[in-house]
Amino acid sequence: MKPLWIALHLPLLQLEVFRPNWRINSDETEVVLEQNRLSCASSGALAAGAQHAMKKASVQMLLPDVVLYTRQPVLEQRCLEQVAMALLQYTPQVTYATHDCLLMEVSASLRLFGGILRLCHLIRHSMKVMGMSISLSCAPTAMGAWLLARSGIMGRPHLQKTCSLKRVLKLKKLQQSLDQLPVALLPEAQLWLEWLRGIACTTLGSLQTLPRAGLKRRCGVQILDLMDRAYGHQTEVFEWITVPPQFQSRTELPDRIEHAEMILAFIHSLLIQLMGWLAVKQLAVSQIDLYLEHERGRQAMAPTHLNLKLAEPIWREDHLLRLLKERLATTQLQAPVIVVSLAASQVQTRQVANATLFPEPKAYAEDHHRLLELLVARLGDDQVLQAALQEDHRPEVANTWVSVVHAQKKNTLKSQPLSTRILNISNVPNQAVRPVWLFEKALPLTIRHHRPYYDAPLKLLSGAERIEAGWWNGQLVTRDYFIAENPGHIRYWIYRERLGEQSDAGASWFVHGLFG
Repeated sequence: MKPLWIALHLPLLQLEVFRPNWRINSDETEVVLEQNRLSCASSGALAAGAQHAMKKASVQMLLPDVVLYTRQPVLEQRCLEQVAMALLQYTPQVTYATHDCLLMEVSASLRLFGGILRLCHLIRHSMKVMGMSISLSCAPTAMGAWLLARSGIMGRPHLQKTCSLKRVLKLKKLQQSLDQLPVALLPEAQLWLEWLRGIACTTLGSLQTLPRAGLKRRCGVQILDLMDRAYGHQTEVFEWITVPPQFQSRTELPDRIEHAEMILAFIHSLLIQLMGWLAVKQLAVSQIDLYLEHERGRQAMAPTHLNLKLAEPIWREDHLLRLLKERLATTQLQAPVIVVSLAASQVQTRQVANATLFPEPKAYAEDHHRLLELLVARLGDDQVLQAALQEDHRPEVANTWVSVVHAQKKNTLKSQPLSTRILNISNVPNQAVRPVWLFEKALPLTIRHHRPYYDAPLKLLSGAERIEAGWWNGQLVTRDYFIAENPGHIRYWIYRERLGEQSDAGASWFVHGLFG
């Protein structure tokens, strides 16, 4: 399998660590300074005349309303690591090229994601969610893809949020494309640019024609090594990015946010990183903890904690985002949020997807679990119930409703539609017949002509089933249950209370259920 590399360049990383690109208005003038000189600027500032390396005083004179930031290499490195974590969901072979560029070897991922164009589309979507402007390129060599990606912004300081894809799939075509690129793209050639221009060597193609021995003595071996790797003449060796054993990521909000729904975009960025971590570990998450941190210092308060328990371990971004959206919609914030952090507190080994022609019943169960999770996130833990059995022979006690979140697997029934609420007792002897419907409270029956009467005379169809239970908690019941039928062939579940050794004339009759 021939190698294929994707290079992802982040030209506005210095600015977007402070404000994601979907929070930057095209008319806003925002500038990043390094040593009091302009290092990065928004499209609005560049359109107004701001230039690279311009002094701070000149920027303020040219743009009176400019927003100034001081470059933070620590934040840039942290952001680059988060971007790399998100890209791991597409390939486990991701590495750093420079402080603002990442490389991905994707030859083994093309079939899974439907080809190079589809894969690049997914990468663009992930970066859009994270608020990063990117320049993409793909090529048979890593350094070749890196040079093509950096060439996407040469001479275009007004870079838009999305760039066209530079796609070169054959080595010969890559060499022809590299020959047209300017020498200024090579970091190792920056000290020799004036000399190279003086000898009319302005492109990589013209640099290739120079005598290698003389170029090595004049400029060093680094330029030749980089050129050989880019053109495919030298083997490329990289150290792949590794992930931590536990996932926990946080992001600082650019402003104080008072509404929980407005935080969803930043949470989505954390979910993209979680998807990359799960893909590398081949895990599925079953419980997520979301922390919304508030003011620090004298007015500090405990962070708002949202715990999301899943009925079935999943690794789908869209479903997790929908659940968190529903939970945030019902969350009342006590104070503005300044930091959001996400942690995967419980994970399990991911199950292999079913590749058979016909779907298995498990697929329908997973859809049912996802529906329950969505209802719990929207309505609350105690508002979505399921039938559960108790170890008790009394029918009104043996069946109960518990929250689907806190139900234990050993004593819960399979989930049923909430509209039916069918109570089914399965811990009774096989010969005992139980009705589909139980009344919430047993109704007393009258006796006419020595027969129980419920809108009509009832005829007993079965012998007595005796239940004696409840003596351990002071709620003793002693009953004989029968199946009875009225003239309309409707069958009921009735019982007679046994009061000590009283005769039948002193017994009380009740109807407790209805057969479907």
